[in-house]
Amino acid sequence: MEWFQGLDAAWAWLAIGIALAALELALPGIYLIWLAVAALVTGALTAVLDLGTVVQVMNFFFLSLIMAFSAKRFLRDRPIESENPMLNHRGGQMIGQTVKVAQAIKGGEGRVTVGDSEWIARGPDTKVGEQVRIIAAQGATVTVEAI
Repeated sequence: MEWFQGLDAAWAWLAIGIALAALELALPGIYLIWLAVAALVTGALTAVLDLGTVVQVMNFFFLSLIMAFSAKRFLRDRPIESENPMLNHRGGQMIGQTVKVAQAIKGGEGRVTVGDSEWIARGPDTKVGEQVRIIAAQGATVTVEAI
């Protein structure tokens, strides 16, 4: 492993760091960027201090752990707020909407038209064509109330 010493090793760590950062852009998941930073710091330390291979690998390992767990704790304490928290919760977005009954609700179950699709609806008995309001959603089923 003589080739992995000195300045060559520093360039190798720099390349690893850049590759990990590029992977974070291609496969966003928040954690590869911290491994990239750990690789870049390891490369910088290797260039300045001329570390041995074992020390380089241990340095990268421990820096990766420290940065990943620090980031996890930081993001847990300060979550990223979304402009539209219901973006991926279609059922949640429908709560409060007024919709038409597509298949009569009998015995507590029927179908309603929401946009260009039909959803299973639970609620009070209602005739076809009447309007109801969605008050809850779970999976592919909405709960409605009479207006």
